Amino acid sequence: MAVILESLATLSVLVFVVTSMLAMGLSLTVGQILEPLRDLRMVGKALAANFVLVPLVAYAILLVVPLSEPQSIGLVVLATAAGAPFLPKLVEMAEGDVAFGVGLMVLLMVVTVLYVPVVLPLLLPGVQVNPLDIAGSLVTLMLLPLAAGLFVKARYAETADSLQPIASQVSSTALVFLVVLMLVLNVDSLVSVIGTGALLALVVFIAVSFGVGFLLGGPAYESRSVLALGTAQRNVSAALVVGAANFEDPNVVIMLVVGATLMGLLIVVAGEMGKRTGQPGVSRRREEATYDD
Repeated sequence: MAVILESLATLSVLVFVVTSMLAMGLSLTVGQILEPLRDLRMVGKALAANFVLVPLVAYAILLVVPLSEPQSIGLVVLATAAGAPFLPKLVEMAEGDVAFGVGLMVLLMVVTVLYVPVVLPLLLPGVQVNPLDIAGSLVTLMLLPLAAGLFVKARYAETADSLQPIASQVSSTALVFLVVLMLVLNVDSLVSVIGTGALLALVVFIAVSFGVGFLLGGPAYESRSVLALGTAQRNVSAALVVGAANFEDPNVVIMLVVGATLMGLLIVVAGEMGKRTGQPGVSRRREEATYDD
C-alpha cells in the first residue's frame, strides 16, 4: 500500500508542477513576466534574500538549536535551493502579482542551478553536486511547460484561453492530492523528529524566511506578498535531488521531507493573505483591463 501511495505522490508532484507551469504560461505573456523583473532594485532584494540572508538564517538557527549532523545538512541544503514551482500558485491564492511570481520563480530557479553546485560544497565540505542533474529536472518539469504555454498564448490566444482553466483545475486538484498524500506518507517522519529540535528549527526557518521576504518586499502588497512567499517556500524538488544523490544517511532526506510538509502550511498563510486583501491581484486586474478594452 505504501508503495502505491508513494507512486501516487510522485505522480501528483509531476502533474502539479507541469500543469501549473503550463497554466501560468497560457495565462501570461513573456512581456508580463519580464516587466516586473525590470525593477533591478527589487530583483536585487529577491536575490539577496534567497541566496544570502536565508542561508545566514539557517546557520544562525544551527547555532541556537541543537540538531544532528544529517539534520543540519538537510537544513543547509534546503536554505540554498530557491525557485519553488509552488510559488505562482501561492501568489495566486494570496492575491499577489502572479506575473511577478512567475518571473521571480524562473529567476530564482535559474540562479539555483548555478548557485547550488558552487556554494554547497563550500558550506558542506566534501559534498559534490552534479549541476546537470539539477538543471535537467528543473528545465524538463518547469521551464519547458512554461515555454510551451507562453508559445501557445502568443500564437493561439483563443486556444490558450480555453485550455488555461483546464490546466489550472488539474493543477489545483493535483496539489490537494499531494498535500494529503504527503501528510499520510510522512506521519512516521514527522513523529521521528519530535523531540530532536528539527521541527522547531524548520518552523523558525520558514517563519523568519517569510519575514525577511516580507520586510524586503517594499510598500506595495502585491510585490511584498510575492517576495515573502517566494523566500519562505524553498525549492524542495532541487533540494531532494541534491540530498538523495549526495548523502547516504536517510535522515538528510527525512529532514527535507519534513521541511516540505511544514511548508504546506504556507498554503493556509497564502489563503489568509488573499482573504485579508479583499481585492484581486495585479495580473488579474491587467486581464480585466484587457477584457474591458
